[in-house]
Amino acid sequence: MTSPLQRTSTKAPPRKGSSTTTPAAAKNASQGRVRIIAGNWRRTVLPVANKPGLRPTPDRVRETLFNWLGQDFSGLYCLDAFAGSGALGFEAASRNAAQVVLVEQDRLVTTQLQANALRLAASNIQIQRGDGLQALRQTPLNASGWDVIFIDPPYAAQLEQPALQAARHSLRPDGLVYLESAQQWNTNILAEHGWLLQHYLKAGAVHAHVLQRLEPIEPPPL
Repeated sequence: MTSPLQRTSTKAPPRKGSSTTTPAAAKNASQGRVRIIAGNWRRTVLPVANKPGLRPTPDRVRETLFNWLGQDFSGLYCLDAFAGSGALGFEAASRNAAQVVLVEQDRLVTTQLQANALRLAASNIQIQRGDGLQALRQTPLNASGWDVIFIDPPYAAQLEQPALQAARHSLRPDGLVYLESAQQWNTNILAEHGWLLQHYLKAGAVHAHVLQRLEPIEPPPL
């Protein structure tokens, strides 16, 4: 995989349920559905839990993201730390990732993710109900670190910075982080926090970043 943070002021963040790109993406989000774009489950439409503020990553953004990351995830270990609709994690699993762990704190949303994984008979997906920040501090059982980490927390929670800090300790040296935010993160700010910006896209109110970790790694928090 090739190597991939930023920050400037923006307008007030949209609610997590708002759609920001194509009409098709808006329709899917408004009707509580998400469509897998490519891979083994291409064009499969999955229901999304009816939860206020739930905001699936739009189709256009996911398509661009996986063009950046690569279409074949064979052998890769991926963490979707704030899974929500599961759009990012299911997309990676559809592309043959070795393991994708989706972490979600909300009980109702977690139940829907589990039902979707069961529907797909997805042996490479693990659904966990829990804290995304805690999950980011843990490495996968069968690997030396995550190959790809998806960080897309609720916009109002302002968890991006602590999530990025935690991810530095569980990401492989050559691994990549996807950060979705209500604002663009400036390259200088990212460098101060130990990240190199590889790719950036703005689609409506969505700011999508692909990052790679800079060395050295600070000691993990006690």
